[in-house]
Amino acid sequence: MRLPTLAAMVLAPLALAGAAPAPAETPTAPGLRTAVYAGGCFWSVEHELEALPGVADVVVGYAGGTRANPTYQNHAGHLEAVRATYDPKKISYAQLTEGFFRRIDPTDDRGQFCDQGPSYRTAVFTASPEEKAAAEQVKARVARLLGRPVATEIRPASRFWMGEAYHQDFAEKNPARYNAYKVGCRREAALRAVWAGR
Repeated sequence: MRLPTLAAMVLAPLALAGAAPAPAETPTAPGLRTAVYAGGCFWSVEHELEALPGVADVVVGYAGGTRANPTYQNHAGHLEAVRATYDPKKISYAQLTEGFFRRIDPTDDRGQFCDQGPSYRTAVFTASPEEKAAAEQVKARVARLLGRPVATEIRPASRFWMGEAYHQDFAEKNPARYNAYKVGCRREAALRAVWAGR
């Protein structure tokens, strides 16, 4: 992530690991599906979506841009994104999308919390007319619930590029660094303010 000072300090000890290759793409098991979301800091979205029942795996990367082979250091035009693999028998696409919205501030059109800038804007990438319709319905419901316009875009699916290995499962592998980032960004307090009582 192109981060402000706080998160840059969190990442500094990992700079030497930056050349590590991203994990190989793995085919989806029979019966499972994938969904791609951009929600600001991809560490946070990965960590929080993994906790949803029916989600089998979440990986971080880049989506929405035209540059081939984007990297952390060079992903202009792309959004930081996650690809969630889920079991539609346990969680529907609409439920997963609503779970995503509940873990971001969908009213912020400039980024998320302390991560501001083009690569931190939010989006739902839809791969079919059915997904687009479901995502639009969830977005409209969220706008009514919050009583404010929703900035999160519904975009057609584009290629998802895997992020570097050191970004995958960052919160799990680096809990102290991730918590320092999350607390410093006041992420939980900001989410409570957006969604309080809703």
